[in-house]
Amino acid sequence: MNNVIEKLNELLTSLGIGTSTVDGLDRFIVLLVVIGLAFLVQKLAKNTIMRAISKLVKKTKATWDDIIFDSNVMKKFFVLITPIIVYLFAPAIYQGESLDLVLRICMAFIIIMVARLVASFLGALYNVYSTQEKYKDRPLKGLLQTVQIVLYFIAAILMLATLMEKSALGLLTGLGASAAVLMLVFQDSILGFVSGIQLSANNMLRVGDWIEVPKYGVDGDVLEVTLNTVKVQNWDKTIVTIPPTLLMKESFKNWRGMQESGGRRVKRSVFIDMNSVHFCTQEMLDRFNKIQMVSDYIDEKEKALASYNKEYDIDNSVVVNGRRQTNLGIFRAYLVNYLKNHPSVNHDMTCMVRQLQPTEMGMPLELYFFTATTAWAEYEGIQADIFDHILASVTYFDLNVFQNPAGRDLRGLKN
Repeated sequence: MNNVIEKLNELLTSLGIGTSTVDGLDRFIVLLVVIGLAFLVQKLAKNTIMRAISKLVKKTKATWDDIIFDSNVMKKFFVLITPIIVYLFAPAIYQGESLDLVLRICMAFIIIMVARLVASFLGALYNVYSTQEKYKDRPLKGLLQTVQIVLYFIAAILMLATLMEKSALGLLTGLGASAAVLMLVFQDSILGFVSGIQLSANNMLRVGDWIEVPKYGVDGDVLEVTLNTVKVQNWDKTIVTIPPTLLMKESFKNWRGMQESGGRRVKRSVFIDMNSVHFCTQEMLDRFNKIQMVSDYIDEKEKALASYNKEYDIDNSVVVNGRRQTNLGIFRAYLVNYLKNHPSVNHDMTCMVRQLQPTEMGMPLELYFFTATTAWAEYEGIQADIFDHILASVTYFDLNVFQNPAGRDLRGLKN
């Protein structure tokens, strides 16, 4: 290398350039040539090796090679060739302070390129695992962004320490005074990072969850959880983004438990006109006994009530004496058996029909059960079918459903 520099020195001197200028210019020209050659080696290596690697990766079914030999990762790797070659050849070109400056610049460049390489590797890791069933519902993107921020922060500290010839630890100590400013600048990112960790650690939120935050107009599936935002697609296909910190401060509903349980709850009432509730006569019992869902119930109940009334010597000439069956009680038993025999009702979960506190609108008869599916459209169809049947069958038990009088009712009254 010294011979090349000497000949270049002689050439520049013969061109009439001053001696003081030539002494620095010859070495700088050699440095530029080394950089150019290193860049050429980098291009050749990238073009030849990348083609061979891409062919091999396509032939394998393994996952690890997709991560390591990702095109973005390999491009960042080959960029390291140029500063490494310059770093190795620099001692043959410069000495003393000039050599130290060139080495520090090369090392700073290498540090930044290594940080970019590691960040690209983490990005490839995210791309591969975020599509897998096991990991797709985890907030990996927020974790990736956090690690990348920490990585670039460390790389920046190391680069500055290298250029300034100072200890990285000492530089960090010196930056302690500006920590308050940094926290103010990155306040949202820090709070988002902490909230994201809490949401993930407590298993409160995953990608794919159906969440509701009515205060902020959120009602849909979580598409993405990042460092600063949670992206949700509402059922009307609009996109809403909210900070993770809001999900920690505010209450929100996550429907994942319902989806994983295999059943969705129905809790709806039919209001019975209390004026239509009566003790059952023998004629009514005979008529109701023809309804298969309650025939066994009526027979067993009649035997139990007859035994009770006989034991306590009840005077049956007055119907309010003793215990009697009512049309509402038989209807309630009918609904219980109807739900228990319905193929679209989840029979492993709570299923009951109960009376609620009477209101001015009548007696609320509430059905509390779970469907055998969590799919929204199917759930609504099952619920509608069941209540269609209830409204159509209630008159068979000599009961009336209450509803406020409409204009047609008032006209009928007038006539």
